[in-house]
Amino acid sequence: MISTAFGLWQLTLFIIAIITIVFVVAALIDILKSEFPGNNKTVWILVVVFFGIFGAILYFGVGTSQKTTHR
Repeated sequence: MISTAFGLWQLTLFIIAIITIVFVVAALIDILKSEFPGNNKTVWILVVVFFGIFGAILYFGVGTSQKTTHR
């Protein structure tokens, strides 16, 4: 019984870790494919790399509005 609960706990942490990694990688890919004014691209890359999931959430919440569009 203890091994089952421990295995379930490990599986839960593994799934959370995979979701976190996917979210951070998606943020980095979006940053690298987008254009930003000035040094904002570098700043957003550093924020996501150093703050991980919190940096990715911050980027998708605030940073995407800073993208420049060229027509």
